[in-house]
Parts: sequence; structure tokens; C-alpha cells
Amino acid sequence: MANPAVLIVDDEKNILATLSRALRVEDFDVEVAGNAEIALSKLAKSSFDVLLLDVMLPGMDGISILRKIRGEGNDVPVIVMSGHGTIETALEATRLGAHDFLEKPIGTERLLHSLSRLFDFRKLQEENAELRRRTGSADGLLGESAPMRELRERIELAARANAPILIQGARGTGKELVARAIHEGSKRAQGPYEKLNCAAVPAELIESELFGHEAGSFTGATRQRRGKFERASGGTLFLDEVGDMPAAMQAKLLRVLQEGEIERVGGSELLHVDVRVVAATNKALPKEIEEGRFRADLFDRLNVVPLRVPPLRERIGDIPILAAHFLTRAAENNDRPKSALSVGALRLLEGYDYPGNVRELQNLVERLVILTPGDEIRESDARALLPIAGGGSGGAAFYRPGRPLREMMEDVERELIVRALEHHAGHVTKTASDLSLERSHLYKKMKALGIRQKAEK
Repeated sequence: MANPAVLIVDDEKNILATLSRALRVEDFDVEVAGNAEIALSKLAKSSFDVLLLDVMLPGMDGISILRKIRGEGNDVPVIVMSGHGTIETALEATRLGAHDFLEKPIGTERLLHSLSRLFDFRKLQEENAELRRRTGSADGLLGESAPMRELRERIELAARANAPILIQGARGTGKELVARAIHEGSKRAQGPYEKLNCAAVPAELIESELFGHEAGSFTGATRQRRGKFERASGGTLFLDEVGDMPAAMQAKLLRVLQEGEIERVGGSELLHVDVRVVAATNKALPKEIEEGRFRADLFDRLNVVPLRVPPLRERIGDIPILAAHFLTRAAENNDRPKSALSVGALRLLEGYDYPGNVRELQNLVERLVILTPGDEIRESDARALLPIAGGGSGGAAFYRPGRPLREMMEDVERELIVRALEHHAGHVTKTASDLSLERSHLYKKMKALGIRQKAEK
């Protein structure tokens, strides 16, 4: 496998030498450029796995280079470097698709950590593209967090078998996507895939939905109709919200799982069906069993292979890639220009609890795309549309593995100042007094943290 190719663009020879030496020790293939003209020439002639780009360059600056290559369709991953970093520069670099923004002097460990995260992210994109190709749609299965890695591994193993599967998870976590991925990864992938939401069908009609009926078996049954089990024979039947299935139907479902035979409503013929049942529920079935609402023997039969879909609050680190995916989709579906999330907006999204899980994040991102006039979604835009101003779940919401402590402390400080400003209706003097700060010191902090505030009357 070829070594990763890196192009370093900086007008300071000692920085070029230092970074080149550090990366070559780590088996990177390194090329350097001292100005924009050389850099653009090299980018036109060769492909690179990553571009390390200084902001302050003679002639065309780094941000202009980034804007130019993106305009030409070059999507090389970029890490921006600067000795004079500002919030505005970092935001512009992020809007143009920069992976990271490093302040000089750049330590070798910090640089290698950023590169490692970048290559992990690229690998994840490739894996997700392959997963989408195989499953058709895998929005809720995107992510690199430990819970999602484990879930994808278990899906792959479970798909190979033929036993019933029980998927458990809260609403909006993507249980149906898991069921679809199981079907697409199984030997039954070329067979039919049928689904039924047990909570959405009236109790008196669910037997007919599952098993079909003969003509004249009840009022309105003017012709014979095949049910879900017959239509799914040779493939997979997904029973969503199985915990809401009426008690009488639970016994009949158990018999089908045990014997592989059904009988249409109003009929007398036993029909053999070859169906793999995948069930899902957001209820705690052991508790339902204790309270007499669900059969223990049916639970045992369905729960041969249990899968748990984690709520979004347990995989906060997956929010950036999920949000980026939903941004692209929302722009396409609503005929809007592609938007970018500012650093502050993304951190707000990462700090919210999402009781509606991935589905709620998707809806929130689409709302932001529709209601934000520009091509950048700012922190104030996200804050205005979050269900609870500020969102969050305490300090834990700011923690993400791999992020420097300094960045996480800035998040906490930013959130506290914003909440204090909201409490005092934007009055900076009262806010400064409340926080035991000089007003000038608070203004400096607000500027450094990117907190926009209208002038005080």
C-alpha cells in the first residue's frame, strides 16, 4: 500500500523543513511549496491525500487557494495552519470544507492526531458509501462511534443466519434501517421484503394483514387477498412495534414461527411459508411480560438474535457526519444551495439530547437549511431552532474523544456566557456583573468565542 502523499504549503522554510522531517519519519510522502503559484502547479499535476495549507502567504493567501481549488472541483482534504488565527478565518476555512484548523507553532503530536482523525474520517466515508450501496439507505447507520461499529458488526453476523431477530431501540434510532440492512446482507436479499407496523393496524384487521383472507370471509372482503406472510415468502418480514400486537395475534404469530404455516382468514387450507421474521420495538418487553401484555414464549422465540440500536445521545461523536449527510440531502430535496455548519452551530447540535434521536436531527437540519437565508448556518441560527434554547445534557455533552481540553473548555465557557446573556435579555453590563467580570473583559471573551451581540442601549 502506497504511503499517504502530503503537500505542505508555507512560506517559512524552517516550518517546511520541520513538518517535512516529522512526517517523513512517519512514512508520509512529502512535497512542499513556498507560495500559491507553486502549490497550485503541484496540485494540478499530482493528486495528494492531504494538503497542509498556511493562511498567510505572499500574493494569494491560503483561504484564496482553498476557495480556488474547491471552485475547480478539487476535494483534496485540507488542514489549515495559521500563526494569526481568528474565529472568522477558522469559520471561512470550515465553510470551504477544511478538515481542521491548527494554530502555530504546531506540535508534531497535534499534527499527527489531526491527520489520524482525517484518515479515519475518509475511511468512514468509504465504508458508509459501501453500506449505502448495499442497503439502499443507511442514514441512521452512519457513524464511527463504538456503539455503531459494534451494531454494524452484529448486523453483518446476524444477516448470515436465518433465525428471528428482535431489534430494540427508542423511536427515531433507525430500527427499520437495521431491518433493511439485515435483509440486504442475507441470502434472502433477492427475495421480497415486506413490513407491517403492528401499532398502526386496527386489532380487528391485523390478522387479515398478516395472513390474508378468502373472498366473503367478512364484510368488505370481496376477493381473495394474500397477507404479508405469503407475500414475504422466500424473503423477510419486518414487524415494527411488535410490542403493540394484540394478545390474540401473539399466539397465532408464535404458531407461525414454530410451524412455518399460516391459514387465511375464512379459509381452511394450511399454507407453508418460508419467511425470516425481523421484529422491532421501542418497549421494554420484559416489563410488558411482567404486566401480562406480552407473551414470554413469543419473546423467547423472537429474541433468538437480539440487536440494540443506541440512542443518539450515546453516539454524540457521530453527529458531524450525520449532520453533513442531512445537509446535502436537505439542500437537494428543497432546491436550496448547499449549506455549511459553523463551528459554533455544530457544537450546539452536539450538545442537545435528541429525544427523537436520528430522525429528530434529520428534521432539525432540514429546518435549518430551509430557514437559513445564507450558505452558512451560524450558531445563532441553530440556537433559535433548537427545541430547548441551548439544549445540552450537562458537561458530558461537550466531551468528545480526541478533542483538546482547550476546545471543550471554550465550549463550556461559550455556553455559560450565552445563557447568562439570555437571562439578562442581552444586557452586557448586567451579565458582566453577574459573572463577576469587568465589562471590557466580557466583551473580549465574547469576541474570542465568536459570540455575536447587538449593541447595548
